[in-house]
Amino acid sequence: MILLLILQLLTLWPVCRTDLTLTAPAASYPQPWLMAHPAAVVTPGVNVTLKCHAPQPAWRFALFRTGVVTPLLLRNVSIELAEFFLEEVTLTQTGSYHCRYSRTDWGPGVWSQSSDVLELLVADQLPRPSLVALPGPVVAPGANVSLRCAGHMPGMSFALYRVGVATPLQYVDSVQPWADFPLNGAHAPGTYNCYYHTPSAPYVLSLVSQPLVISYEGSGSSDYSQGNLIRLGLAGLILICLGIIITFDWYSSSSAFGGLLPQQNWF
Repeated sequence: MILLLILQLLTLWPVCRTDLTLTAPAASYPQPWLMAHPAAVVTPGVNVTLKCHAPQPAWRFALFRTGVVTPLLLRNVSIELAEFFLEEVTLTQTGSYHCRYSRTDWGPGVWSQSSDVLELLVADQLPRPSLVALPGPVVAPGANVSLRCAGHMPGMSFALYRVGVATPLQYVDSVQPWADFPLNGAHAPGTYNCYYHTPSAPYVLSLVSQPLVISYEGSGSSDYSQGNLIRLGLAGLILICLGIIITFDWYSSSSAFGGLLPQQNWF
């Protein structure tokens, strides 16, 4: 009886040990996918749920953080979905996460391939985007131009503003880490900036881009010449005014001295 009990314990030991060490997965078992709710980009203090979906019912799910060998969290379920709860996330929980699943009929220590990495960002504000003109910030009259607002992560909402106008000039949801805003050449000249934010609540906003000036070809030189003409005209007007003042002052002084001269008696 004692010998039978020892044999049973020896049989169960590899199962217990491999469950803890998570041996390398078999390539034949399809990977799960990992999603974040309400979003993968959130502000501090928000509750985030990481959902690991398996393509088939599983027995155990494991959540990993890149750079850490052991699982961050484990869930024993008998369905295709496991949820890992991160309550009131902080800036320190920013990082890369992935998950794996296992089934009882796969044998001891066999796990699926890892899911694609999910980047979780906990931040008060997103990095500043860049704003560039394609093909360039100087356009021929009537030619079209496109402004590209480039952020640092895909799946964001982008807004383009024109300086002096309160509401967004254009608004774009993009799966890429950038968005293009086409402009009609007839109305293109002006100063622009842009920003981006998470597409759904809780909203996290980026800093505003540096301003970008769009101008017509030759408008800079003509504006400079016109400015020079205006300055020359003002200088001439000032000289005329000074001449009038000096002449008037000289005339007044001459009249005053003339009144003080003694009159001659010719008779």
